[in-house]
Amino acid sequence: MAEEAKTKPTKASVDKFIKSQPDEQVRKDCAVISKLMSEATGEKPKMWGPSIIGFGSYHYKYATGREGDMPIIGFSPRKQNLTLYVWMGFEEHPDLWKKLGKHTTSKACLYIKRLSDVDLPTLKKIIKLSVKRLKSHGFHESGM
Repeated sequence: MAEEAKTKPTKASVDKFIKSQPDEQVRKDCAVISKLMSEATGEKPKMWGPSIIGFGSYHYKYATGREGDMPIIGFSPRKQNLTLYVWMGFEEHPDLWKKLGKHTTSKACLYIKRLSDVDLPTLKKIIKLSVKRLKSHGFHESGM
């Protein structure tokens, strides 16, 4: 039996979550990121679990039988940094990563301390490319 995904959409208020962030700059950065991701997906933000703001959703199924739904793109204001969940493939578009500014990455996450550390037009391109990449790799929107 496949394990159930832990990250699911909730009915919690995105605005309330953003306003609950203790740092004013983080709240402002969250508002900008939310707008960029909403424009890129055409979707309104939704809380996924207690701390992820996601846009749209897609259904995945692994060869192991595990399947579920995840946001097409999303972010979370974490203690150390802003975590953006981008399905970009960090080996792609090295020119964009060089131009972005101060950041680090992991498998599917882009970490930035604050938006003032990065080039906003470049971040906007990365967000749009991430959405396009996910949709072109055969994942289908789940319509959640």
